[in-house]
Amino acid sequence: MLEAAIFVVFPFCMLFAAVSDMLSMTIANRVAIVLVATFAIVAPLTGMDWIDFGWHLAAGGVVLLVTFALFALGGMGGGDAKLMSATALFLGFNIHLIEYLVVSAFLGGVLTVAILAYRNSALSVFTSRNMFLRHFADDAVGIPYGIALGLGGLVAYPASPLVVWALERLAAS
Repeated sequence: MLEAAIFVVFPFCMLFAAVSDMLSMTIANRVAIVLVATFAIVAPLTGMDWIDFGWHLAAGGVVLLVTFALFALGGMGGGDAKLMSATALFLGFNIHLIEYLVVSAFLGGVLTVAILAYRNSALSVFTSRNMFLRHFADDAVGIPYGIALGLGGLVAYPASPLVVWALERLAAS
């Protein structure tokens, strides 16, 4: 059951955040709450020692401080900041957090260039009423960065400590 929670909750939240941001330009607070609550319950049950648990908390805290500052300066949305912090909590201070940040930044850059090109194309006039594309066509709204954050989380998560623990446990049984 614990392995199922590890394999299902985080990926579902990443996909939910990406789709939600694409459709509504918001990432619900419940996504970050579910991620934080799941980590708080699952991590101790996996036998994660308190030092590692503390490093995971520190990773989430540091990312929250940086992203909250960016939010306060108008550089990012609040949902993006909370999602990044909750993801950092899951990944911890290790190479997987760096992988998440780099992949998300790269995907976010590609997404931004693609959306800006789309907004400046004739295609946006014809597809601006489409449920999936309406925010992409609107110059007045920002970039739904939750798409890149969700995909970046899905890329980094399979090698994270919790997934490795779950795979080792399944292999041993």
